Formats: sequence, C-alpha cells, structure tokens
Amino acid sequence: MKHSFELHDYDNCLVNLANSVLKRFKSDPLGKSLPCADKYLNKNHKNVVILLLDGLGTSIMEENLKEDGFLRAHYKESFRSVFPPTTVAATTSLISGLQPVESAWLGWDCYYPQVDKNVTVFLNTEQDTDLQVSTENIPWKYCAYEPIVDRLLREGKNAYNVTPFAPPFPKSFPEICSRISELCRSDGEKYIYAYWDDPDSTMHKYGCYSNKTKMVLAELETSLVKMCAELEDTLLIITADHGQIDGRNVSISDYPAILDCLVRLPSIEPRALNLFVKEERKRAFESEFNKEFGKDYILLSKQEIYESRLFGSGTPHKNVDAMLGDYLAVAISDLTIFNTKEKAERFQGVHAGYTKEELTIPLIIIEKCETQVKEDTAK
Repeated sequence: MKHSFELHDYDNCLVNLANSVLKRFKSDPLGKSLPCADKYLNKNHKNVVILLLDGLGTSIMEENLKEDGFLRAHYKESFRSVFPPTTVAATTSLISGLQPVESAWLGWDCYYPQVDKNVTVFLNTEQDTDLQVSTENIPWKYCAYEPIVDRLLREGKNAYNVTPFAPPFPKSFPEICSRISELCRSDGEKYIYAYWDDPDSTMHKYGCYSNKTKMVLAELETSLVKMCAELEDTLLIITADHGQIDGRNVSISDYPAILDCLVRLPSIEPRALNLFVKEERKRAFESEFNKEFGKDYILLSKQEIYESRLFGSGTPHKNVDAMLGDYLAVAISDLTIFNTKEKAERFQGVHAGYTKEELTIPLIIIEKCETQVKEDTAK
C-alpha cells in the first residue's frame, strides 16, 4: 500500500447508525450497530427521528455555531461518514444500512457498464449534461436496495420519510420541522427519516465559513429550537452525511497529457476520481498523474482499492467490480479536480475526499418527554 488509510471506520459510522435503527424496531440488522446511539435508542421513545443536515460535519458545526447554542449544547460525540463522504454514498448508507461497496451507490456520478456511460445517480442523466440516460432509472434498475423505511412498513411498523423528495414535498426547513412535529403527534411508535440540503448547498456556493453559511446555520438552529419545544416522547438524532472544506479547484481539461490516457472522463466524485485508463497508457498515466497531483491525491490500483476497504468491508455488490476503473485517485488535501472549468469555478466548498474534516460527523441527541414539554411551555 502506498498510504495508510486510518480515518474511515465501518464499525463507527452512518451504516452502524442505520443498523441501530433496525435493532431498535426489532428488525434484523444488516451489520453492527452504533453503541453510542444504542444507549439512547434502547429507551424506547414513542418517536425516533433521524434528521440529516447535509454537510454539517463536526468542524463545520464547531467553527460556525456558538458553543452554548442549541446544536453544540446537545452534541454528544463524533463518528464517521462512509467513503467517499458525499451525499449519494452516505445518505444511501443511512437509508439502507448498507456500506457503499454493498449498495454500489458510490458517488454523484457512477459508471454503469450495462449502458457504458457515466450517470449522475440521483438525476439519471448523462454526466455533466441534462440528458436523461434512459427512460428507465439506471441506478435503481441495476443497483436497487430496500430502504429501512420501506422495510419497516413491510414488517407492519410505522415509518416515514420527511424530505423534499417525498409527499407532501416540504419546500423549506420550517416545513420539514412542521411535518416532523405533525407525525410525532400521531398515534403509535414510529421511525422518521428526515433530510435537508443545507448547509451543504450554501457552502458549495459561498464557502464553509462565509457569513452566508453562518446565517443559514443560525436559521436552521432557530427552527429546531421551535420544533423541539413541541415534541413529546421523542428521540431526535441530528447528524450529517459528511463535512466540507474550502476547495482549491482545477479542471482536468487543463491537463491534456492525463486526459489522453483516459478511456472516459473520471466518475464518482472530483475528490474520489474513478479512472479508466487505456491499457497501453497505464505507465504513462501513473507517471503523469503523480507528477501533477502526487502531493494532493493518492493513486490506488483496483487491487489496492479492495485492500484498503475504503468503500466498506462487506461483500461487494455484483456490479461494483465493473463499475470501478483501473485506478481511484483519493484527495488528501484541498486540491480538487473537476471535469470542467465551469464546475471548478462554481464550487467553493467541496467534499468526498480523505480528510478528517470531510469524514467526521456529529451525533447530536435531543430527548423529549412529556414533562420537558410542560416545563418548556411554562418558561
């Protein structure tokens, strides 16, 4: 191995939190649970809510929010995202209980050998275009999985999604909070998975520590305080899919000697580059890539990808091997290699690389019972 990878931890990450939820609702876990979450889940609150705030890594929370503010006051400890620490891979792991290697939902753009194209996973479009790759949803056709919410419903339990992508399609964070409150007031034990796309969206545009980012986080915190004052018999776990750092961005289009070695443009993520290389150009590619980016990226062969267990320690999905290229280039600094100049110029905050800031996420716990609500109301 060229590099010692010690930051990822598939015994202490989002996958384990997902399996803690399955364990709490007496559904067979798919792997190890998360002990620091189990001790709260074992109290058997009527409502269990996991709220994922996209991009709210531990360092983002600590640098942008007051120590005595609501979120930091309820912070318990940190744990890990999955690799790559990015929304497609990480939210899928929390939604499913599967490691990325098991689900094959590896990043924003994935190569699907069945259509021989890089596909933007959530949009089902050809990479860097608005063109639908097929009338069928390619990621779901070839890499389908069962979400925990669907599994619990199938088992006769109450479970809900509260996201902008599920009915009634809340369009703002206050609407997300309102929907959570509404569901928590309904009868019966239940699991609620909730998601909101900030502060990630704001940080991508304005940077991780901008005034705009601080303002958005303060607004999120205000909405959470209001919502939590209304909750009864509820365990609310707030976490993130990943953190972010401010990027120093370049475009691969400015490196023709590297491009000339490639079969197709890189996929997965700009900070986790999946690279298919022409057989006769592999030696030249390694030399050229390491010359240009050797201080900022670790270049792994396919064998080293598996040995590192970056994508997980479980059984690989049947399509993973064909989806992975000859090399994976893993970012270890702030340098980020986009496919286009337009994206390199547009993004300020970045993620999906192998830094502590990107991989470390908070476990924030709010417990509400009937007496707490009465006390809050009295105040």
